[in-house]
Amino acid sequence: MGWEDRFPIAGKTALVTGASSGIGAEIVRVFTQAGARVIASGQSQERLQAIATPTECDTIVADIASAEGCERLATGALDLSSRIDILVNSAGVALVGSVLDYSVDNWDRTLAINLRAPFLLARALAPQMIAAKAGKIINISSQTGVIALADHAAYAASKGGLNALTKSLMTELAPHTIQVNAICPTVVMTEMGLEIWSPPEKSGPMISATPLGRFGEPVEIADMALYLASPASDLVNGALMMIEGGYSSV
Repeated sequence: MGWEDRFPIAGKTALVTGASSGIGAEIVRVFTQAGARVIASGQSQERLQAIATPTECDTIVADIASAEGCERLATGALDLSSRIDILVNSAGVALVGSVLDYSVDNWDRTLAINLRAPFLLARALAPQMIAAKAGKIINISSQTGVIALADHAAYAASKGGLNALTKSLMTELAPHTIQVNAICPTVVMTEMGLEIWSPPEKSGPMISATPLGRFGEPVEIADMALYLASPASDLVNGALMMIEGGYSSV
């Protein structure tokens, strides 16, 4: 088997959450370029349609902040395709602020979208992966789930929990030839990343503490997701793939 045969995901069906912008949108583009059928989910029909038009993917509008929304998304995806080979939990929110005056509503929303939704979607889609004896679950986490960052208490808790969930799911699903991994990026220059990190007084110290000296681009995360979705990564399981320019190594 040549290298070309180890990386393509042609013929596979992937459900990607958070697909209407940022990392999720880039994963949709990369996966469709690699030949996969993609079901793109997000909250904005207009944005999803803009992504779907050039990439020819299916779309589902869903609000996964609620358990019911997650259930409807999973059911809708399985209605479109009886088999979901790849689940990418890319949807996320970063509602930052000091723990001293952080609201309970923001805490609950962060945990619901960043942690509960990946659990509920994995739980809903795992049975058909088990039946197929194959599957890939890729959680888009953060370096903040591994290292400390001020004003990110809820975000860090959600991503640290997502990392733990990744490993726990792996232990249950590995016997069924299902791989579960997480990608832990540095700041990525998406709309959300730019909104929080554009001020030089905020981005400067972070970039200075990163050996590579820069933030990430969405395609760099999407390429790692492609690797984890492909047969080339079949031995990679329960991994936290750090894509952060060396920040956590110094």
